[in-house]
Amino acid sequence: MKTLYKDFYKKKDVLITGGMGFIGSALAHRLIKLRAKVTIVDSMIPQYGGNLFNIQEFRDKVTVNFSDVRDPYAMNYLVHGRDIIFNMAGTLSHIDSMRDPHTDLEINCRSQLSLLESCRKYNPRVKILYAGTRNQYGKAQYLPVDEKHPMSPTDVNGINCIAGEWYHILYNNVYGIRACSIRMVNCYGPRHQMKHPRQGVLNWFIRQVLDGEQVRLFGGGEQIRDCNFVDDVVEAFLIAGASRKADGQVFNLGGTPVSLKDFVEKVIEIYGRGKYKSVPFPKNRKMIEVGDFVGDYSKIKNTLGWEPRVSLGEGIKNTLDFYKKYRRYYWKKDEVLD
Repeated sequence: MKTLYKDFYKKKDVLITGGMGFIGSALAHRLIKLRAKVTIVDSMIPQYGGNLFNIQEFRDKVTVNFSDVRDPYAMNYLVHGRDIIFNMAGTLSHIDSMRDPHTDLEINCRSQLSLLESCRKYNPRVKILYAGTRNQYGKAQYLPVDEKHPMSPTDVNGINCIAGEWYHILYNNVYGIRACSIRMVNCYGPRHQMKHPRQGVLNWFIRQVLDGEQVRLFGGGEQIRDCNFVDDVVEAFLIAGASRKADGQVFNLGGTPVSLKDFVEKVIEIYGRGKYKSVPFPKNRKMIEVGDFVGDYSKIKNTLGWEPRVSLGEGIKNTLDFYKKYRRYYWKKDEVLD
């Protein structure tokens, strides 16, 4: 499949919403190498993961627009002439969505509908890749979880992500705006924000180990999660973006099923030192805990040829190496570029 899209993105006009964040910036990095014309839009809202250093390596090769996807006037302009939109803008925090549900609604619902309306009016031939999430399913009724599994979220974020996804599928079916949703599992790797654990606990564990802190595992860390290294996630989006077989479809990703405790132990093993302890679940987290989750990614494998390639050990080593080298750009509250 790599050879099929190797030349697909050459000279394609690509927009990445949330492009300063974790997966958005990793996509931008790959698309530059594929010789696409890349525009990034990001509101740089504090705590949401946007980081200027994420694109420092290729800053002169991308166009950056500091706008909010909730602004219809900005998006009306920004969708013009795009061949593909990777729609990565959104929030993923379970806790934040319960504490501030209206903001989650604004970003994960209204902004998605606003973007699609801009496309309907000003660029109906565009293709959009939507960043879905395993959080849409809630507690698993069976494992592994396939795309036909009932969706019963345990928090506001999951409900809003379902709506955001189905706006995209509706506009595909009714207006012919080619759309695809990729439901991601637990992702980790370079360029993830490292200031708090609310948008991804795996990278937070890595920070704690690097800082010499004792990792706190709620309930002993026996919960099983699928883990995907960011390069594999980017590969899935690129393959889906280049294939008409993806139009109107939703796909699960999946990776290495591992308990959170085993993940931390692997980080400690590779880093050479570290410690952890079991602590009780805080009440606010226990209420929305989903338990074990393993995704069935056979649909995307059979349809598009994607499957994870990066082993857990390789991914953790690459992540540790990145943050050991660049931690000052991710640990500080304000990034400083020089």
